[in-house]
Amino acid sequence: MNLYLMRHAIAADANENTEDHQRALTEKGRKKLGKIAHNMEKLDLSFDLILTSPALRARQTADVVADALDISPELVRESENLAPLGFGDKLVDEIKAQKPVGDLLIVGHEPFLSQLIGMLLAGDASLSIDMKKAGLCKLSIENLSYGRCATLEWLLPPRSME
Repeated sequence: MNLYLMRHAIAADANENTEDHQRALTEKGRKKLGKIAHNMEKLDLSFDLILTSPALRARQTADVVADALDISPELVRESENLAPLGFGDKLVDEIKAQKPVGDLLIVGHEPFLSQLIGMLLAGDASLSIDMKKAGLCKLSIENLSYGRCATLEWLLPPRSME
C-alpha cells in the first residue's frame, strides 16, 4: 500500500467567533492548494480512497484534491480518528477494516500526522517531523500495523509542489 499523508492547507486563524472545527481555508490557502493539487495531477497521483478529518479545513483540502484528480466524491470519507485529537492506533484499525486499497490519502492536522508518520516509520511517535500546511508525505507499507511498518518514499513541503 502507498499511504499518502497531507496536512490541511492554510486556514483562518482561531478566534472566539469560530469553533476550531469550523475554521475554513483562506483564499490564499485555496490558491496555493489549487496549484499543489494541479501538480499532484501532473505527477500522475491518484487515490483509491481519501480519508479526511471532519474539521472543515481538512474536508475542504480533501475536496479540492479530489476534484483536481477527478476522484469521485463517494471516495472521500470523513474519519473521527483523523480529528485534531484523533487516535493513530484506531485510525490504523479503521484503515485495515476497509476494502484493501493500493493508494490511500489521509488529510489531517499537526501534530497528529507527524506523530503517525513517526510511529509508522520508527515505532516512535516523538520522532521529529515537520509537516507544513498542504505538505505531502508518501509512505510505502507492506503490512500496516500501528508501529514500525513503513518506508519513507518522500516528504514534500508545499513550496516544492507549487
